[in-house]
Amino acid sequence: MLVDTLGLLLSVVVHRGDVQDRDGAKWVLAQATFDFARLRIIRADAGYAGRLVEWVRLGCGWTLEIIRRTSRGFEVLPKRWVIERTFAWLGKYRRLSKDYEYLTESSEAFIYAAMIHIMVRRLN
Repeated sequence: MLVDTLGLLLSVVVHRGDVQDRDGAKWVLAQATFDFARLRIIRADAGYAGRLVEWVRLGCGWTLEIIRRTSRGFEVLPKRWVIERTFAWLGKYRRLSKDYEYLTESSEAFIYAAMIHIMVRRLN
């Protein structure tokens, strides 16, 4: 899932459970390459470190900043709370609270529908 600095959805790709998040990130970022050419910096947690940083730089032309923990235990990581808040917003929707869907396309569609609902509510 790719979100902006407000936590609003830019792009989402739901993949099978046997795909590592680091590998699935390539699908999301490849899709976003065509839709969001103005992106410059992408922030991710330490689970996305490694070869993905170089792939993003060479393949997409963006900088992938890895946000690492500085200590053990609970710690609010800078900018990490933005995506966690988005997950919390989506978790309020019954269909997204569990993995009910058989098709990954259905899951993606419900995520987009939930984000549309969230953004429309903000217009009032």
